[in-house]
Amino acid sequence: MGIQERIKEIELEMSRTQKNKATEYHLGLLKSRLAKLRSQILEGDSAGKGGGGDRDFEVVKYGDARVALVGFPSVGKSTFLSSITQTQSEAAAYEFTTLTCVPGILNYKGATIQILDLPGIIEGAAQGKGRGRQVIATARSADLILLMLDATKASTQAVLLERELESVGIRMNKRPPNVLFKPKKTGGIAFTATVPLTHMNEKLCYGILHEFKIHNADIVIREDITVDEFLDVVEGNRQYIRCLHVVNKIDAITIEEVDRLARLSNTIVLSCNLNLNFERLLEAMWDYLELCRVYTRRRGAPPDFEDPLVLRKGAKVIDACRAIHRSLADPHNFRYALVWGLSAKHDPQRVGLQHDLDDEDVIQVIKK
Repeated sequence: MGIQERIKEIELEMSRTQKNKATEYHLGLLKSRLAKLRSQILEGDSAGKGGGGDRDFEVVKYGDARVALVGFPSVGKSTFLSSITQTQSEAAAYEFTTLTCVPGILNYKGATIQILDLPGIIEGAAQGKGRGRQVIATARSADLILLMLDATKASTQAVLLERELESVGIRMNKRPPNVLFKPKKTGGIAFTATVPLTHMNEKLCYGILHEFKIHNADIVIREDITVDEFLDVVEGNRQYIRCLHVVNKIDAITIEEVDRLARLSNTIVLSCNLNLNFERLLEAMWDYLELCRVYTRRRGAPPDFEDPLVLRKGAKVIDACRAIHRSLADPHNFRYALVWGLSAKHDPQRVGLQHDLDDEDVIQVIKK
């Protein structure tokens, strides 16, 4: 029996099993077996490709951030890419117009953002249908995923796309569970929970680890997690990526339906055909990417507002120094920095390497 047949068999057994206190241990073990089989599929794909991979989907990461457009065929991904970048991606009235990964560059607020137009995927993409695995594997490398949806069937498409991405280890708009999992060579399993657990217990934890042939590990659970979240921690190959639902073709539905869709969380409505709401979408992309611009200033000169350092939210002075030149982050060379902006208590403030920077701060580094 192949891996796919075993997966279907386990899914069938899970669907037939009632969910209650008496069966939660059995269901937990079934979920662990299912997760293990799906990991084997992903690992098999990587090993089968060897060092070559699929050349059509190999795109060098460029710029300050990467955004992937994921959706079903003919939802407007190529039109959207052509509208916000200088790249002309082929768009037509038939499905599967785009057959390879088409990159484009968006310059926004001083940042260079790479946009990837991926081929449309179909239901069952996680199992390899329609080159779905290559598309989803490319999406795993993105900093933000835009789920492009057709306004006439947005709810159905969103559920199917989220299911496909979840099945290959992409966790959208979630954070990693607050769990310490540390395998070791000897000593058995040391289980500690600092909060009451309502979805799993120590016995289930031992059973799941036994399925993965892990017999020595330290586990500290600091929040009430589910079995699925514990499996994510054990496997350790999950990607936690921000996701934004982009509902296109709103010119084809009623204004009441547009209002309902626009009020959904993590959702932006637009029309590529009528060029509606593009600026709102770009603002949302900027917020979800959580980028931070830092302007540099030389001694005796005005700040350079033309070419900012683009860092991640929560960046410190040491990160800005590394972006300028790694030698500046060396404590033997760094003396102090002067910072102007929202992160400074007064302008300028003399700070050290661990000072937190804010968006649009100005920094001047003083060397020894």
